[in-house]
Amino acid sequence: MLIFPAIDMRNGRCVRLFRGDYNCETVYGESPAAQAVIWQQEGAPLIHLVDLDGAKAGHPVNTDSIREICKNVTIPCEIGGGIRTEKDAELLFDLGISRVILGTVACENPELVTSFIRNFGAERLVVGIDARDGMVAVRGWLETSRVKALDLAAQMVEAGVRRIIFTDIATDGAFTGPSIVPTSELCRAVPECSIIASGGVSAAGDAAKLAALGLSNLEGVIVGKALYDGRTTYKELLAAAERGE
Repeated sequence: MLIFPAIDMRNGRCVRLFRGDYNCETVYGESPAAQAVIWQQEGAPLIHLVDLDGAKAGHPVNTDSIREICKNVTIPCEIGGGIRTEKDAELLFDLGISRVILGTVACENPELVTSFIRNFGAERLVVGIDARDGMVAVRGWLETSRVKALDLAAQMVEAGVRRIIFTDIATDGAFTGPSIVPTSELCRAVPECSIIASGGVSAAGDAAKLAALGLSNLEGVIVGKALYDGRTTYKELLAAAERGE
């Protein structure tokens, strides 16, 4: 199981939110690019980027920071937040992004997912499913839809999606541990799709718990606040994921 460090951007800075609340922000650095270099040096295979301003605005916003990140690292970067159109994706690909994450638009306009796959290829697309009490949250987690997370996952796989990032909002940035049961349910519901877990990791042992599930399609876990707050290190997480529990 792989460990993907996260860089959340807001107003050009590296930040983290508590459970997606834009009013509960902690700033961790003025240069997302400098942080990206650190994660590459630590051995990360990929960096998970989130454009928080973009998620709220409905289009990419932190483009300068994204460009600098891609210029300063050689490992691939994926990004989510405000990507609603193919033009948005093309802009991000031109900046150096390897794959884009569709969240809100995948729920509200699933036909666009099919178009993305046709025009860019399945490997350049990830669908982000963010759940609040089992229902899909949209627009930067500011709204909750009437779509069940498991139903959306099945629909996306049928459309040709090969990779899903799953976040349980209740655990994000809260240090409560990963959502083992919902993550397991999703992995088992779409065994042909790679799943990346996100949210709740507070220590290296949490990565071990996920790895110990033995789910072949659980590709990795995204970790943010636990790393920034010094609760664990990238190397500790990697060792725990390799060891399992």
